[in-house]
Amino acid sequence: MTTEQAYYIPHNSKLPILASLGIFLTVFGGGNMLNEMSAGVSSSFGELIFLLGALVMAGTLYIWFGKVIQENHQKLYSDQMNRSYVWGMSWFIISEVMFFAAFFGALFYVRIFVVDWIGGEGGRGPSGMLWPEYAPNWPMLETPDPGRFPGAQEVISPWGLPFLNTVLLISSSFTVAFAHHGIKEGNRKKLVGWLALTVILGSLFLCVQGYEYYHAYQELGLTLNSGIYGTTFFMLTGFHGAHVSLGTFMLIVMFGRALKGHFSGDDCFGFEAASWYWHFVDVVWIGLFVFVYVLGS
Repeated sequence: MTTEQAYYIPHNSKLPILASLGIFLTVFGGGNMLNEMSAGVSSSFGELIFLLGALVMAGTLYIWFGKVIQENHQKLYSDQMNRSYVWGMSWFIISEVMFFAAFFGALFYVRIFVVDWIGGEGGRGPSGMLWPEYAPNWPMLETPDPGRFPGAQEVISPWGLPFLNTVLLISSSFTVAFAHHGIKEGNRKKLVGWLALTVILGSLFLCVQGYEYYHAYQELGLTLNSGIYGTTFFMLTGFHGAHVSLGTFMLIVMFGRALKGHFSGDDCFGFEAASWYWHFVDVVWIGLFVFVYVLGS
């Protein structure tokens, strides 16, 4: 005979209100930053609001997740409650899949359809109506207004820094899996060692990407103003870099928890959620490497 398990309901909390405030300030500040940059206005208002929102959000999440960990250690969660966390993380990753699907879709739409349409294919009008010197090639290194939007001198070779980053991220997928095996085996040393290596690999990826951006801006002329190629390149790789930063931070938190003796073979969903997210950003990077760097060069 089965019995119903109690579903833990926390006391009234102001944390959701604070999180909403943090998100509002972050988006409001970010919007003001973009407006100020586009208008050429020199002001720190947007940056200050954005920073304030980020601090509010960071503090709220720190307290919130701390309470979740504390409640879990107090054995307040039932199996049903744990399943809700699993589904919550699953739907979050699905939403991230759709997020990147939209950006990959924009890249494919431009490359497969728009480039040729502007060139006159399909009877959609002669290219001379828009740009007399236009040639339907990808990547587009020439722009109709080089004065305002100078095109890139050349693209980034996929077999240099991008290939190195691919090796780093693929390796990190294996190391985080080894750390997970350490939890299941009850081997704390294995967990801490492989998780530390995963954090190092993620940090190295970000350093290499930062240098790649510096190289693109300073030596190749590949910037956000380099026409449609520059905007799609930085849109896809930049958002992915932001996700790697978030994933690395999550793994650092898991590393701190591992040092404190958290996680066991039957209670390690916090680590598993972070590892799911990390595998997700690794898969996205493989898509970027293939479609942005290899096929886009």
